Amino acid sequence: MSVIYVVVLTYSKPLSEIDAQMAAHIEWLNQGYDEGFFLTSGRRIPRSGGVILARSDTLEALQARLQRDPFQQHGLVATEIIPFEASRCADTIQGLLA
Repeated sequence: MSVIYVVVLTYSKPLSEIDAQMAAHIEWLNQGYDEGFFLTSGRRIPRSGGVILARSDTLEALQARLQRDPFQQHGLVATEIIPFEASRCADTIQGLLA
């Protein structure tokens, strides 16, 4: 299995500023899904940010992609990237992690 990245976004600005960039952020996410980078994503509970499960050939390539996120470009989030090597997974997602 390959290295997977947990990307944790934490909002650093009011939700009104987040919401103003949400459509552009979703468009950026959709592009990441279309290109095979993102496996799943969603809002944190409570709504303090988001989480993206991603795969990338290198950490540098993922960081470059994250820099194109409108949330990043407008200084709306702090980002933590947690790499891990998946050693086990459910059969239903085996193909996603290969």
